Amino acid sequence: MSKHKVEMSKKDTLIEKIESAQLGGGKNRIDKQHAKGKLTARERVHFLLDEGSFEEIGILVTHRTTDFGMADQKFYGDGVVTGYGTVDGRLIYVFAQDFTVFGGSLSETHAEKICKIMDLAMKVGAPVIGLNDSGGARIQEGVRSLGGYADIFYRNVMASGVVPQISAIMGPCAGGAVYSPAMTDFTIMVEGSSYMFVTGPNVVKTVTNEEVTSEELGGASAHSTKSGVTHLTSANDIDCINKVKKLLSYVPQNCEESPAILPFEIGEEIREELEGIVPENANQPYDIRQVIEGICDKESFFEIHKDYAENIVVGFSRLAGRSIGIVANQPMSLAGCLDVDSSKKAARFTRFCDCFNIPLLVLVDVPGFLPGTDQEWNAIITNGAKLLYALSEATVPRISVITRKAYGGAYDVMNSKHIGADMNFAWPSAEIAVMGAKGASEIIFNKEIKASKNPEATLKEKEQEYADKFANPYTAAERGFVDEVIMPKDTRRKLIKAFAMLENKAVSIPKKKHGNIPL
Repeated sequence: MSKHKVEMSKKDTLIEKIESAQLGGGKNRIDKQHAKGKLTARERVHFLLDEGSFEEIGILVTHRTTDFGMADQKFYGDGVVTGYGTVDGRLIYVFAQDFTVFGGSLSETHAEKICKIMDLAMKVGAPVIGLNDSGGARIQEGVRSLGGYADIFYRNVMASGVVPQISAIMGPCAGGAVYSPAMTDFTIMVEGSSYMFVTGPNVVKTVTNEEVTSEELGGASAHSTKSGVTHLTSANDIDCINKVKKLLSYVPQNCEESPAILPFEIGEEIREELEGIVPENANQPYDIRQVIEGICDKESFFEIHKDYAENIVVGFSRLAGRSIGIVANQPMSLAGCLDVDSSKKAARFTRFCDCFNIPLLVLVDVPGFLPGTDQEWNAIITNGAKLLYALSEATVPRISVITRKAYGGAYDVMNSKHIGADMNFAWPSAEIAVMGAKGASEIIFNKEIKASKNPEATLKEKEQEYADKFANPYTAAERGFVDEVIMPKDTRRKLIKAFAMLENKAVSIPKKKHGNIPL
């Protein structure tokens, strides 16, 4: 055989292997994936990354198992597509589990491929995107597949706070597999085709005698409303991928960089629409999202955890082109009280922003912590302390705007001056006090009210007296606890200037290994 023919034969062999790898589990299994309304692993990577930017790593990897007839079942890539590319020109590392190969099950070599790109991401300083679609551990490998999961978990922890990690759940994710997404920064689930749970419906029925479907137990709706496990839900695979891209646009490459600043031409920045949002009646609700929209760049607010713990609103937005994180009490739900779930939700979001140099804006309208046995027995003390700890610990620029109520311990927790906020503004409608005027008057003037010929009238009189003294922002302003009382329409202009002023903020913290957040 001529040298030329030998060389062609070698090239043909390579081409054949690559084509085989790109087919995954074969056309029939790809067709089944499409029939379920799901994209294949390679299609997902294609839609996520910029055209022509994907560079695959480990395309010819195969498993090493010989037990249970596995020696005769080998597929190039071993059920996961891994590599790097760009999203809007930014370097991104990605892995996409391929359900057409052994149901996307995780083997020793499958795990090694994922670990390799996670290691590269930490060395280089770029986000990791995981597109999860797996039936779980490859049981034919026994402890080796379990070890593979643990190798990934360890890297999730090592990468935490170093590079952003985003998990898209685009199919099953069950058993030990759920703990990797749980340790990443954000989880997005696809409605109707994805689910997450530690133990499936059959085990649940055996142990507790409860009958429940996979969707009810661990579908996108359950985890976005009840458990808070997922931060965002999407209608289909393409919508999920678009949300991953949008999320990336607000965050930096790593902990040593800041988010990109979009071009923005600053004008007068007065927003008249902010003037009429807070009702004159202090007990009347309003939607804090209207305040957010009035303050931030148009159509820039990207809400996180929208359907979970609705009494607090968190999300990313832009102010004069700069990425900021927002934590805001929501008077439309539970009057904006802090409770167990809202405290955890806000604390987690606060810590992410602090990890990745995203300034925080806190909008305050909080009448206190939600009372009741349910809250106390579910550890509102410990959980409320999580938000207090997270904000106290945060070293990014932190600004608060008190729109209305700031009562009791919740005033302290919601980024008060006392826990290290850099600038605190208040609207004229702000009420900063230990508690509401009625409750305070009943305690302070208890004897006078009881001795009065008309207790009801006396209570109202004393209530007004207390309100005149404390149901305003001026006592706090006199003490310097509020830096400035501002008109609502000036809020955006003040915040743009304040965040620009704080851009080079540097904080020295006490030397320690790490704090002990009340978990």
